[in-house]
Amino acid sequence: MKKLLLGLPRWAKRFLQLVADITLVCLSLWLAFVARVGFDSVGPYLDQHLWLFAVAPIIAVMVFIPFGMYRAVIRYFNIDALKTITNAISISALLLALAIYWFESLATPVPRSVVFNYWVFSLLTMGGLRWLMRVFLSNSYYLKFKPSKQSYTNLPRVIIYGAGSSGNQLVAALRLSGDILPIAFVDDDSSIYGRTIAGLRVYKPRQLEKVIRRTNATQVLLAIPSASRARRKEVLESLAPYPVHVRTIPGFMDLASGKIKVQDIQDVDIADLLGRDEVEPNRQLFERCIKKQNVMVTGAGGSIGSELCRQILASGALKLVLYEHSEFNLYAIQTELQQLIEDQALSIELIPILGSIRNFRRLKEVMACWQIDTVYHAAAYKHVPLVEMNVVEGIVNNVFGTLNTAQAAIATQVKNFVLISTDKAVRPTNVMGSTKRLAEMTLQALSQEREVVLFDREPKQSYINTTRFTMVRFGNVLGSSGSVIPLFTKQIKDGNCLTVTHPKITRYFMTIPEAAQLVIQAGSMGQGGDVLVLDMGEPVKILDLAQKMIMLTGLSVRNPENPDGDIEIKFTGLRLGEKLYEELLIGDNVTNTQHPKIMRANEDFIDWQTLTEHLGTLNQLARADNCLEIRQQLRKLVEGYQPQGGLVDLVFKNKQDTVNTER
Repeated sequence: MKKLLLGLPRWAKRFLQLVADITLVCLSLWLAFVARVGFDSVGPYLDQHLWLFAVAPIIAVMVFIPFGMYRAVIRYFNIDALKTITNAISISALLLALAIYWFESLATPVPRSVVFNYWVFSLLTMGGLRWLMRVFLSNSYYLKFKPSKQSYTNLPRVIIYGAGSSGNQLVAALRLSGDILPIAFVDDDSSIYGRTIAGLRVYKPRQLEKVIRRTNATQVLLAIPSASRARRKEVLESLAPYPVHVRTIPGFMDLASGKIKVQDIQDVDIADLLGRDEVEPNRQLFERCIKKQNVMVTGAGGSIGSELCRQILASGALKLVLYEHSEFNLYAIQTELQQLIEDQALSIELIPILGSIRNFRRLKEVMACWQIDTVYHAAAYKHVPLVEMNVVEGIVNNVFGTLNTAQAAIATQVKNFVLISTDKAVRPTNVMGSTKRLAEMTLQALSQEREVVLFDREPKQSYINTTRFTMVRFGNVLGSSGSVIPLFTKQIKDGNCLTVTHPKITRYFMTIPEAAQLVIQAGSMGQGGDVLVLDMGEPVKILDLAQKMIMLTGLSVRNPENPDGDIEIKFTGLRLGEKLYEELLIGDNVTNTQHPKIMRANEDFIDWQTLTEHLGTLNQLARADNCLEIRQQLRKLVEGYQPQGGLVDLVFKNKQDTVNTER
């Protein structure tokens, strides 16, 4: 029967609703007379007022249609629909009262209470029928507090954390889907402990263990979308010891019209484990280098570069140049941004450019063609072990690629240049970190030069330097390429052991959107040659993060104390060039800025003339693939650079092995 009704065409469903309402209007009117004069005396009254049974349905239908009562989908009937029905029936009852008053002189008077009785019975019959049909067309276990074990044994049993409006909507959606069985609420509000909401009892958070044991719940769904990240972190930490899979629903801004759907349920955002509450961006800072300007992002297809492009897109730029070496990455980000432009009807020109930051002429030509005002330089090699095994490429790309981009900006009079740097540039133990610090020093030196003779360019050319250089330094971003979070997620999904390099290793983390927002704002605050450092909060112990990720999926850590656990954590040893602890500052000379999450570091650098001599030497060494001397040169230039272990550049080692073999 249910399949038959659901399979009917839309016009047939509306017709059935119309017939049912006309029948119920007549029934409600008859009951109104019965309630007024009694069942035995109702006959004579009906004979005198049969005309009402023709007028009442006509009035009701004329009111119900404009109120959209025949456009609603019955199986999604909710409190809003009930309000609409109440309003429609109230108006139809008032119009019926006016009709009775108008025709009263032409017929026997109608008792005044009949209209009120008609209103009450109409609400009960029409509202009640729709509610019952909603239950019938969805899942009838809905009304039961304790469903029968025979019917719902195989359904996942879940506890809803949060008994507010989101929790109630989530329960309704779960019951409608029939795939998950909600069994209880847990809430922090002491005023509702022990009460029943939507057929589910509300428990205290400290009763969670007892509830899980009694109900055999396997999941906890967080329905606290408006809670701060700090509060969500507290809740997640309190749930970590229990053998349940913790999932959540998105924030209100991500939900269509505030409605919760089962498909909106997702695994816990790892950002919630960090407890970092993002600061709303300062719009004036945010738009200073973007609004009504031409902007270029190098490395536009990377994790940070692509997020910068998304933020720039919504900030009123006139043109956005996507400069990217990878054809696939460029295609992916161009396609995504073009769709956003069409969906939001944005008036911005998107320019996808294939090019390398090693090509000075290409950079200069592109910046000149589109008269670039601001450059966000995100292109770099960032994977520590890979750069350690490819020393020359790291130097050429990260140091001389940055130099090329900066000199092209000077030559084309770009107003603002923002370098995306890293915490690994502070007292580095690897080539990647030292190249990023050297890139910072290059921009620091350039910012002090009023007139710049371009490095390694023939014929020699000099330009008046009007470009404001800013460097923004921060730690790891969640979800970036090479990040540990996607690796852990995949390992848990595959049921493999989690690999952590060292039990004491710690890292700073922030989300990619927050990092991009802060980079844009920091770039607007630079005065020229500034090294701006983002507040990354407290460092996170990677081992703790791995353990929490395992437990929040409802699994347990396998270790000597728990040999029957689900997933083991193995320690693989520090990778090439990896540090146990990262830092954000070289010295202690740091000052606050107008933004609470951005600091200004005043750090030493080498003047441009001296630096160019060292860069010339480094350039010659790179061309000669002399990796040993490159490391020595980096130690002279970069304060605190202490390489770990021997040289592991793959090409250099192969050449050395070949020479030794020939000997």
